[in-house]
Amino acid sequence: MFARLMGLKTISPGDLNQLVQKQGAMVVDVNSPQSWAQAHVPGAVNLDPANYVESALPEDKNSSLVFYCSNPFCRKAPNAAKRAKQMGYSNVQVMSAGISGWLSAKLPTESGESPAARP
Repeated sequence: MFARLMGLKTISPGDLNQLVQKQGAMVVDVNSPQSWAQAHVPGAVNLDPANYVESALPEDKNSSLVFYCSNPFCRKAPNAAKRAKQMGYSNVQVMSAGISGWLSAKLPTESGESPAARP
């Protein structure tokens, strides 16, 4: 919802699941570390939406990046995606449904503590 208003491309949970299976994107969960530990998209990294650093993202500015937060009304993922675009990344999308939409679609998740520190 907010992603489209901000001029960002969006991706559905089902399409993101296919992209993840092809290992075709870096998936970024911008939810709290506690939420990330409970359930996240397989392979997703957990970053602070407002304070992540460019070095946390791929060197290649054409890399596919997909950001998500908790639900369609959450603004953290669109704001984090907008930051990535401002850093020069050209292939940025938002899964607007968030982890709640992913879970509703009964797609696979991972859980556990983040291996890396946030920013």
